[in-house]
Amino acid sequence: MKTKQVWANLSVKDLERTHKFYTKLGFKPNGEFSKENELVSFLVGQDEFVVHFFLEESLKPSMGGDIADLENGNEVMFTLSADSKEEVDEWAEAVKKAGGTLFSKPQTIKGNKHWYGCGFADLDGHKWNVFYNGK
Repeated sequence: MKTKQVWANLSVKDLERTHKFYTKLGFKPNGEFSKENELVSFLVGQDEFVVHFFLEESLKPSMGGDIADLENGNEVMFTLSADSKEEVDEWAEAVKKAGGTLFSKPQTIKGNKHWYGCGFADLDGHKWNVFYNGK
């Protein structure tokens, strides 16, 4: 078997709110935004990793169980590569301006002077890490 592409499917409570948040962060829309499709989709990074955000009630039947309660746990954390410490800082400011939550402020990671990053959650609690490796 040969896998052609991998993408993420995440649940959200409000498509329009999600669309606005990720558009403010500069994510590239994957097609036209339409509430009728019951999802909003973005292409992330140079390889254009696809992230679909489905309305929770639309995604749940295909999940084979309950959707994670992100107020009481975690599902996955995506990492975004940054080219500099300054870019990590810019991401942190953009997230705050867009209404997201920084759960880890920009900082040196684990005492390694070459690693710098921050962590944020979107409006539904999906977690992202912005990471710079200065080596």
